[in-house]
Amino acid sequence: MLTERKDIRNIAIIAHVDHGKTTLVDGMLRQARVFRANQQVVERVMDSNDLERERGITIMAKNTAITIPESKTGRLIKINIVDTPGHADFGGEVERVMNMVDGVLLLVDAAEGPMPQTRFVLKKALEMGHKAIVVINKMDRKDADPDRSLNNTFDLFVELGANEHQADFPIIYANGLTAQAGLDESLGPDLRPLFDAIIEHIPGPVIDADAPFQMLVTSLAYDEFRGMTAIGRISAGKINAGQAIARIGVNGQIFTERARYVFLYQNLDKVEVDSAEAGEIVAISGLEGIGIGETLCDLENPVALPPIQVEEPTVRMSFGVNTSPMSGREGKWSTSRRLRERLYNELRNNVALRVEDTETPDTFLVSGRGELQLAILIETMRREGYEFQVSRPEAIFKEDENGQVLEPYEELHIDTSPETVGTVVEMLGSRRGKMLDMANNPDNTVHLTYHIPTRGLLGFRYQFLTATRGMGVMNTIFHGYEPMAGPISSRNSNSVVAWEAGVSTNYGLKNAEERGTLFIGPGVEVYEGMVIGETQRGTDVVVNVCKKKHLTNMRSSNKDIEIRLTPPRILSLDEAIEYLSEDELLEVTPLNFRIRKKILNSEERGKQAKRDKEFFAED
Repeated sequence: MLTERKDIRNIAIIAHVDHGKTTLVDGMLRQARVFRANQQVVERVMDSNDLERERGITIMAKNTAITIPESKTGRLIKINIVDTPGHADFGGEVERVMNMVDGVLLLVDAAEGPMPQTRFVLKKALEMGHKAIVVINKMDRKDADPDRSLNNTFDLFVELGANEHQADFPIIYANGLTAQAGLDESLGPDLRPLFDAIIEHIPGPVIDADAPFQMLVTSLAYDEFRGMTAIGRISAGKINAGQAIARIGVNGQIFTERARYVFLYQNLDKVEVDSAEAGEIVAISGLEGIGIGETLCDLENPVALPPIQVEEPTVRMSFGVNTSPMSGREGKWSTSRRLRERLYNELRNNVALRVEDTETPDTFLVSGRGELQLAILIETMRREGYEFQVSRPEAIFKEDENGQVLEPYEELHIDTSPETVGTVVEMLGSRRGKMLDMANNPDNTVHLTYHIPTRGLLGFRYQFLTATRGMGVMNTIFHGYEPMAGPISSRNSNSVVAWEAGVSTNYGLKNAEERGTLFIGPGVEVYEGMVIGETQRGTDVVVNVCKKKHLTNMRSSNKDIEIRLTPPRILSLDEAIEYLSEDELLEVTPLNFRIRKKILNSEERGKQAKRDKEFFAED
């Protein structure tokens, strides 16, 4: 018999990047008395790993829980909260956690209104039939226009096909930074109106308490002492610590497991319990070989729940063993066995990734939602001590039933200054972009909406930020697969390449500097075929950056001190990935990343270029 639990609310907080999800969670935790009065708490406490703090974005969905008294009756209500990423590249995180919750808080910036990723996360929530509470956040902004943001949000609900119940959403106005909320633009002293709205409008989980145990695994964690931990919401029945259970794999195989430890979320901690009932979000530890999308259920009545469905990847890169002359010097793990093991282990907790073996045993194809998702994986592996090399990202093509080649397209939204609009429009036109809309923003910037092949966006962000002097903002959302556009030029510059191995000198770099912009300074070890700069010339330029000035009785080595070099442009990992051309690789180690040519030898590279030219001339 199905019943609704009145003592629990399970919600996810969803929004566009940087609209204040994690900051609002901070305020909710503080007002729920999660922290001691004198406790020092870092900002964005839910962004727990270093990469999230450095980049200022949420990458992994995370769970917490607070207990709030109901205003009318004083009865304690437990609210399980899932903080989700706002970037579309991490959409797999959003898609899987929607299975755990019964409603969402949709945060919308009071000045910016709904943005591209707002559309993505809201679409996923509406498809699951969830009720949404719209929170107009950042009411303290000078350019806040809550009425316009609210109207645009309602239009978005209608556009995404919200039913009558979903479109009649409650509205809360808030300032997450000061932890204030209200039913109108005059905010109250605390977040009590938000808590009341959650308790009143988000339904409790509908459960069958007497049915056999069932739970869909939506997240994984690892504990050094207890092994793999499966996280999910119990759909039916109850689970006891130490109970023997069945695990049904995504392919239908049934395995016997034991739920050695059962935890409930309370505040920022997991609390070990003897049992948990349907409707609760729990963590079950001590399982081996568990994967996301599998079902944990009663051993006597093993019935699988519908698996998690996620959108297919659109971009891929090759990950391979480092073959540069410096391989093995800086990394802890550099063999193909270790690399393969690490990549396939990533699939256990990242449902949006795909990994494939290739004909070459030391190279693997890794597919994801976008360049950012793959860059985060590369950075994570680098910090773990892995050494490897990656290729330029490329779009994933498909064929329809008629054999026509299709490619992924994105909906691109750009905000830039009026002075740089012409440059941006020209850049997007050369990349096969089609303008859908152009409008002036209240802050005197211009908003552009484009329909563009994913291929056209590979390597675009770096050039876009340069053209807009770092002031432009771009956001994308996957649109769908459409027929192939024509050829797209990926890069309008070429590389300055080292001619021989050695250590770069002032004298050698001064000669190279006349040919382009350098990526390295003096005293850096280089090898033949390593990319050390960028040139606007029509072909790659090969230079000897290790050359020293010959000494005579008229000249001394001290003359090198007088050489003044322009400071090199140090590329970030994201910029280096975007810079790559088709004949280049990025060597990644825990200490450095270096751009290099696939063919290191200059003579061999020239011969290959000649063969390619003759091949295309024949075609």
